[in-house]
Amino acid sequence: MKVTNEFLIPFIGLKLGKHPFEFQINKSFFDSFEYHEYENCDIQVSVILEKKSTLLELSFKQSGTVTVPCDVTNEIFALPIKCKIKLVVTFGEEFNDDNEELLVLPHGEHQIDISQYIYEMIVLSVPFKRVHPGIKAGTLQSETLNKLSELTIKEPKKDIKKEENIDPRWDKLKQLLTDK
Repeated sequence: MKVTNEFLIPFIGLKLGKHPFEFQINKSFFDSFEYHEYENCDIQVSVILEKKSTLLELSFKQSGTVTVPCDVTNEIFALPIKCKIKLVVTFGEEFNDDNEELLVLPHGEHQIDISQYIYEMIVLSVPFKRVHPGIKAGTLQSETLNKLSELTIKEPKKDIKKEENIDPRWDKLKQLLTDK
């Protein structure tokens, strides 16, 4: 992944308090991560950086759509997604991002790259199983669904004649079960 200046937030010159940032995410963002699961995407990410005297708090909020294939029919559709995450940034001796909610930057650092957090937030907000909304509503018409309905196993019709030719001795045994 190449680092772009678009997702670097310089916090050294900011006053104490909240500072909003807006980002528009499209397919080129995921191409820079070499992630090719989405046909297209249109996502608005808003980040509020709250600068305090000893730490930074970042609140990420995203909403938009990703264009993905349906896992049932392979039809392409726009899947709406939204998510919120929080990140606390403190300062220490060395860089440490082992905890997903806490980032430790070395003393003297003057900017933070948030592209990895935006990437993870979006990728993790997409459901594991992606089903076209037309399938749930029953309105989607496709060749795949038509073929699936042709190939479904149908219940065999019960043969009434077979039930009529039952040995009468079985009827007497069945009465023993019901006469309790």
